[in-house]
Amino acid sequence: MTPTLVQRHLPHAAPVSRADLCARARDWAEIQERMLVPLYEAVYERLEVGPGTRLLGLGCGSGLALLMAASRGAAVTGVEAAEPERLALARERLLPEAWSEREHTDTRLTDGRDDAVVAAPDDAPYNLITAFQPIGCTAGDSEGLSTLLESAAPLAERNASVVLVGWGPPERCTASSVLRVAKKLADPLRSAGSWRPALRDDLEEVAQRAGLRPDGSGRVACPFGYADTESAVRGLLSTRLFDAAVGATDQTQVDKEVTEALQPYVRADGTVWMPNVFRYLIARTT
Repeated sequence: MTPTLVQRHLPHAAPVSRADLCARARDWAEIQERMLVPLYEAVYERLEVGPGTRLLGLGCGSGLALLMAASRGAAVTGVEAAEPERLALARERLLPEAWSEREHTDTRLTDGRDDAVVAAPDDAPYNLITAFQPIGCTAGDSEGLSTLLESAAPLAERNASVVLVGWGPPERCTASSVLRVAKKLADPLRSAGSWRPALRDDLEEVAQRAGLRPDGSGRVACPFGYADTESAVRGLLSTRLFDAAVGATDQTQVDKEVTEALQPYVRADGTVWMPNVFRYLIARTT
């Protein structure tokens, strides 16, 4: 597995300053990432994640899903090459000590450059691979994930579970109306990074291209709840789904239009509430 493959799965649409990337990663970790906790819990419960689980998390972000698996007793390895700022936050969460000096640990994090870190410990293959970054919302994201999974599958045992995640139907996701701002503002020349509605068979197509066998699916309600509009804007922009729009226009324009699109979901007390549904697919390695 190489970082190039991971970066192809989660590309940046335009250059962003280091300070902005650090702030965005912090917004993801502190505001947005927790919105998917019901999804993580549902998957872990269904697959009985526990002490016998050897988990490889692809695109692990700032590590919340890994932390939840580790709290169940799982040995976890996380790969995050697309955004090193998120990986740094994952290390703060999961490896609070000097992580590079620890010789024995059931938790490992990497940017994907070191194959010895990505490979399963003690030659014990992984029995669970997760790709919790939802696909089916930007053009080209599913193709990149298929390539990434093809590289990761040989590290897993036969019939290991592979979990893919995507957005639910647009009519079940109120966030879709806000995400359409990303598509409207994005320059057509940057359309590869702009938002698109999720399609019914996105996850199955990824599994098929990666040589995986579908073996069940589910839907989970993951409402987006924010303390106020400002938090909602920061949280949504931390998803990276608006990068192409920012590159085509500017940050001020995107902030303004996202704020306007959020108005139908602002409650009387100023909080923002957006019901959404996410879909997951469980596939098996062959």
